[in-house]
Amino acid sequence: MSADTALFSGLFARGEAAERASERAFLQAMLDFEVALMHALVHADLAPEGAATELIELADAATFDLDALGRSTGEKGTPVPGLLSALRERLSDRAAAYLHTGATSQDVVDTAMMLVARRALEPLLEDLGRAAEAAAALAREHRDALIPGRTLLQHALPVTFGLKAAGWLAALEAAIADLAAVQSEVLALQLGGAVGTLAALGDHGLAVAADVAEQLGLPEPPLPWHTIRQRPARLAAALGSTTGVLGKIARDVVLLAQSELSEASEGGGEGRGGSSTMPHKRNPVGAVAVLACAARTPGLVATILSAMVQEHERAAGAWQAEWAPMLELLRLTGSAAAVSADVLSGLEVDPQKMQADLEVTGALLMSESVATALSGSLGRAAAQTLVGRAARAAAEHGRPFRDVLRDTPEVADALGPEGIDRALDPARYLGVADELIERALSLRARR
Repeated sequence: MSADTALFSGLFARGEAAERASERAFLQAMLDFEVALMHALVHADLAPEGAATELIELADAATFDLDALGRSTGEKGTPVPGLLSALRERLSDRAAAYLHTGATSQDVVDTAMMLVARRALEPLLEDLGRAAEAAAALAREHRDALIPGRTLLQHALPVTFGLKAAGWLAALEAAIADLAAVQSEVLALQLGGAVGTLAALGDHGLAVAADVAEQLGLPEPPLPWHTIRQRPARLAAALGSTTGVLGKIARDVVLLAQSELSEASEGGGEGRGGSSTMPHKRNPVGAVAVLACAARTPGLVATILSAMVQEHERAAGAWQAEWAPMLELLRLTGSAAAVSADVLSGLEVDPQKMQADLEVTGALLMSESVATALSGSLGRAAAQTLVGRAARAAAEHGRPFRDVLRDTPEVADALGPEGIDRALDPARYLGVADELIERALSLRARR
């Protein structure tokens, strides 16, 4: 990361994916494009032997001045002219004469962005896989651990922590599938020359494009896509969706870790999650970092989508608006994935506290179970009304729901004490939770 972003890199640039989406990595990708193009020109007899060899020896991003290139970007509108000038100063006149032949600045920048994305997605997908493995382990280990299901932050019905973790797992697997599809199907070469005709290459245009694509390991698209921006848009949408999934998981962790619940907490060594002033604090700093990343991504995705509306064969401003947001999206999603894998791998779960919290509302979260048990004898509507009155009475008078039900003649006559106990047993009202967990686990098993 550059010096001006290092202070916050622990939140927004964690993991290898973030490093692969740095400005230095983008510069290297631009250099890689120019090297591949020179090789293709040599193969097509459009450049002399040795030009590519000479270029590749100089194409090391670490040897270039990013600040100087940045100043040139401001003067020329793209980073490519400054890069070409710097390269020509290092090349022999013979090789410099063929540098960048047939390409335009947008070819370099767009292909570099595709390369950076492909390279960053490799560790990003690995980190998502680690997070999925951790979620699967939680689902298996706690598949029978009862926990209150909460809707609108209120007790709703019992679930298991295993099912909650299985939901995380299924969402992570879907995100992995989306990003893998983008990686293999969407990220493609851009090489069209000034207006997409490859006119400067004459009859060799398609052959050179195919050669460059093969060298870089990117698919060759049917046509150049200078101002048809579905590829960046699909990449951005998949990154934003993935970070949203990670943010949802992080939100659950933060809520489970709050003092009033303490049903789960982040692991970590001494000092992790500490406060600057309160020695007792153990803040869920990993989940907080993921949430911070997730809060930033929607605006970046919106920028990429808004940049899709472009003029003719080259956009005036919209294309340029994509560059920094796309790199930031890759860094944020990569960081969120790396941190999420660590959080889930070290998550400490307290099944006893979850069990105890089921009783916080005096078994009221089992009201639907009781109404279901009564429906056979009283009918659904009557059962709902009767149980609703009993629930309100329990809440208003501070009495256990079980006692109110036993004192309600219609309930006592229909179910009896044992039937009431069965209807109030959370473990008996889990529906197909176990089968759903198995479905989620099978998604990971197929990887």
